[in-house]
This record gives sequence, structure tokens and C-alpha cells, in this order.
Amino acid sequence: MDSATSDTRATSATGGTAGSAGPSAPGGATERVPLARTTDNGLKIVVVGGFGVGKTTMVRSVSDIRPLNTEETMTLAGRGIDDRSAVPGKTATTVAFDFGRISLDERTVLYLFGAPGQERFWFLWDRLFSGTLGAIVLVDHRRLADSWYAIDRLEHHGTPFIVARNDFGGPPYTGAEVRDALDLDPHVPLVDCDARSRESSKGVLIALVEHLQRLAAATVPTAPETAT
Repeated sequence: MDSATSDTRATSATGGTAGSAGPSAPGGATERVPLARTTDNGLKIVVVGGFGVGKTTMVRSVSDIRPLNTEETMTLAGRGIDDRSAVPGKTATTVAFDFGRISLDERTVLYLFGAPGQERFWFLWDRLFSGTLGAIVLVDHRRLADSWYAIDRLEHHGTPFIVARNDFGGPPYTGAEVRDALDLDPHVPLVDCDARSRESSKGVLIALVEHLQRLAAATVPTAPETAT
């Protein structure tokens, strides 16, 4: 899958991706979207998964601001370390994390962190999971084994998550086949998405929030019945 930005965004004069909220500046660039002064509630979501599954693309597509990313050009030094056989066209990779932001209302903002996918950067994940409300495990159904470590670490931390199957084309697999291959618990939602699409990525975030709401409702203690 080629990396792409949101289908509702304009491209800046420097070739970067500009946020959809905010007026255009001279020269075709888009002004930075400031954080509202009334914002007092920040929520953190992490997007994890294997190498080249579309994490950076998802953060780019849905962020209200031009995302911060730490992509670096892949060089010959990574040959034999990073397996590019499934993504031969990939020329850059995240070496720390991606960061995006979505303003939900005047008081609440959602912070998105995209984790690096290569095994040599997995040591960063535990830090990224700290304070996380929930997570999205983005998967490529052609190489589901690349997602096992992400699911294992999230379960280890007790972090709620959903699984989003990114659209890379190829042979179709049923949801039941994917769930079985990943050994997902029945309560973990599995959704399909196209990480290049802002609307599709928003749908994944909504699915995660709905999952978190269900989990929260299930843990609310029931008031004891009073004798009459």
C-alpha cells in the first residue's frame, strides 16, 4: 500500500501534508491549527502494528494538524535487519514515533501516537503505552504474524485495544479466519479500514471509543437492591 495523506487535505508548498482545519496561508501552505485555550482534557491513543502496515499513514490521514513524524530514509545499513519483502516500495521508516492531534470539542483533544514497527525499536513501546486510554492494532492480513507482538504487549499492559485490518488488497480472508489467526478474544472488535482515508480512519477511532465505553459500562458496579 502506498503511503497517502487524508483525502480532505491540501498539499503545502513544501510538499508536506497540511491540516484540513485552518485557513490557507500565502503560497499555498496551510496555517498551523492552534490548540484552543479552553482545552483542559487530553486523551491518548496509540496506533501499533508491524513494519509497513500503515501506522504513519493513518496518523497523517486523520490528524487536524500537520503531524510530527520521525521518518528517516531507509539505507543499505538496514539490509538484513528490516524485512522489506512484503513492502518493496517502502523507502522511509519511523524511528521514534508519529504524533497527531484531533480536537473533539472546545475542551477535549485526542492525541495520536504511531509506534515504530521494526523489532529494533520495540523497546520504545512500553513508554508509549504509558497513560494510554486505548490502542489500535493495525494489521496487514497478508502477514498477520507481524502483529502478534503488539497484541501480546497490549495484553501484558492491560491496555484495551481493537484490531483494524488495513486494505492492502490481495486474497480475501474472513473476519473469523483473521480472528482465529490472531487468537483474538471474542470481545476484541475487528474492523476493516483504509488508512489512507480520513473518514475510514475516523471510523476506526470511533470503533475504539465505543469499545472503551462498553468496557467502562461493564465495570460500573450495580447498586444493591434495597429491601421494601
